[in-house]
Amino acid sequence: MNKKKLLGYSIFFVVLVFVFLVVVLGDVHSPKDVFREQTWRTFASNFKSKSPVLNTVKPFTFITQDGKPFTEKDMLGKVCVVNYFFTTCKGICPRMNANMHTMVYDVFKDEPDLMIVSHTCDPEIDSAAVLKKYADNLHVDEHKWVFLTGRKDSLYRSARDSYLLDDPKNAFVNINDQFLHTQFFALVDKNGQVRGQVYDGLKQDELKQLQSDIRGLLAEKANNAAVANNGTPNNNAQ
Repeated sequence: MNKKKLLGYSIFFVVLVFVFLVVVLGDVHSPKDVFREQTWRTFASNFKSKSPVLNTVKPFTFITQDGKPFTEKDMLGKVCVVNYFFTTCKGICPRMNANMHTMVYDVFKDEPDLMIVSHTCDPEIDSAAVLKKYADNLHVDEHKWVFLTGRKDSLYRSARDSYLLDDPKNAFVNINDQFLHTQFFALVDKNGQVRGQVYDGLKQDELKQLQSDIRGLLAEKANNAAVANNGTPNNNAQ
């Protein structure tokens, strides 16, 4: 084999390897990116996790049980389990939040990068003060389990457009005639992406899958924006 052919094969092999790395690693735009530590960390995190990306959390501003603002940025850097309920519910909500307590809060309460974010479906009744009393009765850390209220249309929009917890077609009904009542949980990673699946909060097998997926996302690294935010919610402010 002459030198020109050898050089040609070598160049072809290098290009082929580079294309392979671009496909496998992602976020590779030049050869030097292959040698970046962050590139391989991202690859390792994605390789470990089997939770697909379903959606991205859209911007919002709600109010916590402590009367303080809470936005999508307060979730960055945390793995968040999200649900909807209302304090006067006598049906699925008590069972759903009991499962949230035993299967998520109790299991991960010592994990600093885990947060539960519960939204009210009934903001006309569930003011911040009402949610505060509800949270106190659960005897939970208010920074680990956050309860949110706000405008009804905004709360419902987040449920449908961000967390995929309700059929978007229901949004075409007048907001005053809508009432969202769902037993499902959403899982959000440290970068504000909805991951895994929609989990039935009343089914033990799906709650066990949720636990497994939480552990997978906790092992992933947050991107630079989430790290900069440090996942510190406004309700931690003094």
